[in-house]
Amino acid sequence: MDKKTILEIVLKDEISQLLSCPALKCIKETVQAENVRAYIIGGFVRDLILKRASKDIDIVVEGSGIDIAEKVAGKFGVQVNVFKNFGTAMLKTSEMEIEFVGARKESYRRESRKPIVENGSLEDDQNRRDFTINALAISLNKNDLGSIVDPFDGISDLEKKLIRTPQNPDITFSDDPLRMIRAVRFSTQLNFSIVDDTFEALKRNAERIEIVSKERICEELNKIIMSDRPSKGFELLAKSGLLKLIFPQLVLLQGVESKNGKKHKDNFEHTLQVLDNVAAKSDNLWLRWAALLHDIAKPATKRFDDNAGWTFHGHEFSGSKMVPGIFKYLKLPLNEKMKYVQKLVLLHLRPIVLAQEEVTDSAVRRLLFDAGDDIDDLMLLCDADITSKNRKTVDKHLSNFQLVRTKLKEIEEKDAIRNFQPPVSGEVIMETYGIAPSREVGLIKNAIKDAILDGVIKNNFDEAYEFMKIEAEKLGLRMHNQKS
Repeated sequence: MDKKTILEIVLKDEISQLLSCPALKCIKETVQAENVRAYIIGGFVRDLILKRASKDIDIVVEGSGIDIAEKVAGKFGVQVNVFKNFGTAMLKTSEMEIEFVGARKESYRRESRKPIVENGSLEDDQNRRDFTINALAISLNKNDLGSIVDPFDGISDLEKKLIRTPQNPDITFSDDPLRMIRAVRFSTQLNFSIVDDTFEALKRNAERIEIVSKERICEELNKIIMSDRPSKGFELLAKSGLLKLIFPQLVLLQGVESKNGKKHKDNFEHTLQVLDNVAAKSDNLWLRWAALLHDIAKPATKRFDDNAGWTFHGHEFSGSKMVPGIFKYLKLPLNEKMKYVQKLVLLHLRPIVLAQEEVTDSAVRRLLFDAGDDIDDLMLLCDADITSKNRKTVDKHLSNFQLVRTKLKEIEEKDAIRNFQPPVSGEVIMETYGIAPSREVGLIKNAIKDAILDGVIKNNFDEAYEFMKIEAEKLGLRMHNQKS
């Protein structure tokens, strides 16, 4: 008995339950009534075998996938979205999202990853798939309902945890170079290995990635970043030569330089460890991006001092300035998500400095003011930034960070600093002194803010108003209206 037959027996109940759910039962009945052949194909079948949750189902039809989708939608009473340019249609139910496509065969021109498409059979469609584990299909047809179609022994590759192309890997990757990053992404997500000949072809064809849009590349990068251990993906990207082509700023972190017997750590390895540490604690994509970029300016700020050794002074400031350019280059959103990453890169050393010194109320207030609602994420990033292999050093830093957290909580409860606005606004200053927007207004507002953060006055209107009068007098301003 072969592996496919054994697996069909093992999965008999799961496949039977799947095909009896209302949506798939309707699809099965429709294709059989229309006398066309159709199959569940790709990632859903892979994940069913791996027992991974998945709600996205692809149906390949030997004929028009759009026609079948429209008939199913009519019977099932749901709306269908048709994408005629791509020959696909999609419908959603409360349980799943189902995409229909006609079986096809593809040919490629070297200058483009957009294929020339012709109608084809299931065999043609499986031949064009990226990896053997994504070429598996389950029949919806009456004569072999529920049977698994596995022409490339993808079941064995799932069992052995291997990523392998169904056809010549050089052709597979040259035709559609995005598949190279997808190979790395699946290897990272599933914790599979890329077989040697496939990986060697990936290295040979790395330059082909230049015809792929940044948007598609970054979509795959985000999936790598959101995996359980994203470092694996970036290590594979670096080893393959892809990383220097798609994210050159990150490659510059690699390597260790030694001088006068002193060397620094490999900042690439450190960055990936920080990323893994954050990934173990948070599923926030943008916090993970902050981890990936927190030391991005170290190559630009690296200096050697005879006494101190290697230094990276100001890398947090330089790094924060690099973030918008990197986001623009990678076609990441240039909005509040970018500003969030920029803020965490800028502030990532502040809690570390606080933990090494006496934690003053003033320093904590300023940290709370600058971090705002992102203070908890910042502290998580700082925890993750401790990558020493010395357990005592790690425990010492974590203990110090706990003191900082305690102080942050005390100050926040006492002074309500997080996201505070100075209690005396610019409008109040202008009305009180009968002046227009000016440098003096800004100076007074900043003086009030600094006085509150330094603990000179409390965070309330009355004390701020009295302090305003003192500062205004220093600037030679006379009151226009008296406080009511």
